[in-house]
Amino acid sequence: MSDETITYDIFPNGLGFYANCDGRHVGEITFVRVGADKMIIDYTAVSDKYKNQNVGLNLVRCAADLARNQHRKVITLCPFATAMFSRYPEFDDVRFLHAR
Repeated sequence: MSDETITYDIFPNGLGFYANCDGRHVGEITFVRVGADKMIIDYTAVSDKYKNQNVGLNLVRCAADLARNQHRKVITLCPFATAMFSRYPEFDDVRFLHAR
């Protein structure tokens, strides 16, 4: 699996990202925008074969990078995204409530 290339692309509607590997959908993250300055991550899923390959973490990073570019703060309702926001300080700058 290490020679497979995983790409991350934004949904056509702009409300999520998906991970692809060799033309196969292997993961996704979805969010909604709230007002002009917030984003709620509500769902993250990764195919079993790609768990423990950082696909989910990279999807959270895609959403966080978009939030940064749009000057938004992120609220995590998705348990996986909440865990990543708690585990990695790289998300502190976009966390809506900074309670580490």
